[in-house]
Amino acid sequence: MVKHLSDLLVTPETSAAAASEPRNLEDSIFDQLKEKFPLILFSCVQLANKMSLNHHMIDTGTAVSFLHLLGLSVSKKTILESELMVFKGLEFRLIYPNPLTSVETLLEVLGHNDPSVPVKRLYHLCRHVLQFITLQKAAIYDSLLKVTTQRASPSKEQREKFVTVTEDCMLLGVGVIAVAVFILYIRKWEQVTSSHTHTLHLMK
Repeated sequence: MVKHLSDLLVTPETSAAAASEPRNLEDSIFDQLKEKFPLILFSCVQLANKMSLNHHMIDTGTAVSFLHLLGLSVSKKTILESELMVFKGLEFRLIYPNPLTSVETLLEVLGHNDPSVPVKRLYHLCRHVLQFITLQKAAIYDSLLKVTTQRASPSKEQREKFVTVTEDCMLLGVGVIAVAVFILYIRKWEQVTSSHTHTLHLMK
């Protein structure tokens, strides 16, 4: 979206509006965003769908019909142009580190190291655990920070240092799998956490 806004600022139309009156520039950009935002949002969902659900992809024809039901008059060409705009905004880099991909990677390693681990069942449960952790992320990490520092009110410096922990997707992935294993198969819990601890040490 930042890239799209930057592009809007240098178009001839917005440049002319800026030259005449700054307020006109703001109104012009707002009007363009207001008109395109639902389609841009849908394009983001559509791209995520294509990347994640290979067997249940929403084709362009279905997308057009859905958007028509929402009152948006668009063509297949318009949808493809919108997706291309999102691609350009991301500089064509679609794979960013995230907790789910970390969970998937760790589960693959776990399944390779120990075929007896029910990886498919764990994956299903991990997604629910990850959803819960995402919703309660602030509270969970705040509690973890207080336990780690042994202080009810950690200092600003301690909070700043702790940011690296909150942004560590691999560490979160290990925690998610550990919780899922504990719920699903408590007898394997210590074995799995030991395996992941070893994996993390090798990656550092």
